Amino acid sequence: MKLKLNPSKTLSRRYLLIEGNKEEIEKTILEYIGILGWAKASPMFVNPSPQGKTILAINTKSLTDIRASLELSNAKIKILKVSGTLNALNKL
Repeated sequence: MKLKLNPSKTLSRRYLLIEGNKEEIEKTILEYIGILGWAKASPMFVNPSPQGKTILAINTKSLTDIRASLELSNAKIKILKVSGTLNALNKL
């Protein structure tokens, strides 16, 4: 028997379409918010899109921290779009 979670107990996520590679994104986030912030954000990399862009799923409460860390980095990382669903990001 498979147990199901109530919808109110699941994590709500935001999806970021980012221009940059996975290693640079991880390094930048860890430099800015650290390991504890990484755990609170619970980032999850979704399958990369064919244009060389990366989709990152994060907790909604830490959206501003993640955006700030990516904007303050010296690497060429650019946030193209933030969405609540994956379907909206795939339309680009």
